[in-house]
Amino acid sequence: MNKEIQYNSKKASDYEFHHPIEAQFMAKTILVVDDKANVRTLLREYLSEEGFRVVTAADGREALFVARYEKPDLILLDIMMPEMSGYEFTRAFRKESETPIILVTAKLEESDKVLGLELGADDYVTKPFGMRELVARIRAVLRRTNRDIKSSEILRVFDITLDKTSHTVTVQERPVELTPSEFDLLAILMTNPGRVFSRSDLLEELQGTSFEGAKRTIDVHIRNLRAKIEPDPSNPLFIETVFGIGYRFRAETR
Repeated sequence: MNKEIQYNSKKASDYEFHHPIEAQFMAKTILVVDDKANVRTLLREYLSEEGFRVVTAADGREALFVARYEKPDLILLDIMMPEMSGYEFTRAFRKESETPIILVTAKLEESDKVLGLELGADDYVTKPFGMRELVARIRAVLRRTNRDIKSSEILRVFDITLDKTSHTVTVQERPVELTPSEFDLLAILMTNPGRVFSRSDLLEELQGTSFEGAKRTIDVHIRNLRAKIEPDPSNPLFIETVFGIGYRFRAETR
């Protein structure tokens, strides 16, 4: 059996492919963008059988609207379309979202593929393509995206590790117990090493608002935080005071 995608009336059930549905992809939404209705139908049915939720669009302009509304986890994007091409869509969409994009192209020139990647696409498949290959590409991109998201939840600066997911902090692999405010304050500072925050800035980050009389509560949190993470709280190595302004997390060691 020819396992390459064919633009005809075949249903996904006609393909004799079987792949266990991975739990991490069960709820993922795929936006399929193609100007050919039979291609959209085929991909929707096959990817649905593979455990994905699928939404579709017939051109780049419609895809922009659908993507903003549906918030897909990945976009499968044809290049050659009327109204707005895949290239034009990618250029516009990348200004507002980092959702991964896989280009579907009939063009074989390397320059076309490079252009798509330079515009912000994450991968590409060339027509005609095998359905198993397509699903493998989708899963690979989603895995990479998931790893990137998870890594951004773990901050490591010097000997301090802050895990936003488990809400834990270690200093030289020693667990440190922080209050919620201390944890959030440390996360803000570690995310932006070298940046100076005023007390008002930090209070607004923590509480969403700033009250003049409450700014000194930041000083208390900083003092308590230093007592827990600094080797010598009286001579702080990590959290610096910027006199007359506020605080910053040291960008480089002394």
